[in-house]
Amino acid sequence: MRALVLTGPGQAEVQEVPAPVAAPGQVVVDVERVGVCGTDVEFFTGEMAYLHTGVARYPVRLGHEWCGRVASVGAGVPGSWIGRRVTGDTMLGCGHCRRCRAGRHHVCAERAEIGIQGPFHGALAEQLVVPVNALLELPDEVDATAGAMVEPGGNAWRAVNAAQVQAGERLLVLGTGAIGLLAALLARAQGIDVHLLGQYEAPGLEQAWTRDSLPELEWDGVIDATNAAALPALALDLVEPGRRVVYIGLAGVPSTIDTRDLVLRDVTAVGILGASAGLAGAVAAYADGSVDPRPLVAATVGLDRAGDVLGGWRPNDTSGPKMHIDPRV
Repeated sequence: MRALVLTGPGQAEVQEVPAPVAAPGQVVVDVERVGVCGTDVEFFTGEMAYLHTGVARYPVRLGHEWCGRVASVGAGVPGSWIGRRVTGDTMLGCGHCRRCRAGRHHVCAERAEIGIQGPFHGALAEQLVVPVNALLELPDEVDATAGAMVEPGGNAWRAVNAAQVQAGERLLVLGTGAIGLLAALLARAQGIDVHLLGQYEAPGLEQAWTRDSLPELEWDGVIDATNAAALPALALDLVEPGRRVVYIGLAGVPSTIDTRDLVLRDVTAVGILGASAGLAGAVAAYADGSVDPRPLVAATVGLDRAGDVLGGWRPNDTSGPKMHIDPRV
């Protein structure tokens, strides 16, 4: 089959690789759509921290935002899975440790991450192997474009849930990349008064500001979904005393907050890693129509253009923060 392989920083090529075979407890998925995210770009540039700590190494096959259809199953997996449209969890815990048993497999010390670390290759390929217990079935209302937005949507769902802002209250989202915009859309669907600080527009979200134009309002919750080192401190400064600030973005260099401000203003700070606990919530929001993630996708191109996308290429006259790849093209 064809797959995108990174052999080094800035070196990406489509190669013919052996087609996967499902081991016991696994399935093979025919991949329909894959999203490209900031983690993928950092692997392409060589900036990804895992490359420098030895957790990951080249060659690597990326792609952890995906959807597709089950083509075959391994031993122990019911044949009824064949033909189902699915997406899946990126974080694959060992299943045996204390964290996994407590439902925190996404922070398992021995976890694999599809297309990031461990033995499971990513979805920028015609086929993908996934453990069956990581699958989520997609309803007919969730098409391929939305299906490949479930993983970032799960991250956004967790961020909104962690902010603990109620309907009618005010939420500020810093960052208008895919996760920031999805967080805003999910919050709006819950009746929250959502404001954005960033560069991209979001459908139906007119309350968008720059740092200079941001109004002096009481922010009942703040989500930092940026990669800017200075904004974690800004988020803490802006949030109302006694409320929550949620950190889901990662800067390329260390960012700091003053814990005296955290304590003296009785603010709760929450970090979010991974979409695992939010995947079902994202699917439900997409399926019932309360959130439509598809306008956030600028364009969908074939596998041969994936390396260009990782390098920053985008078609002319496109908007939206997300690029998708159709490996069948």
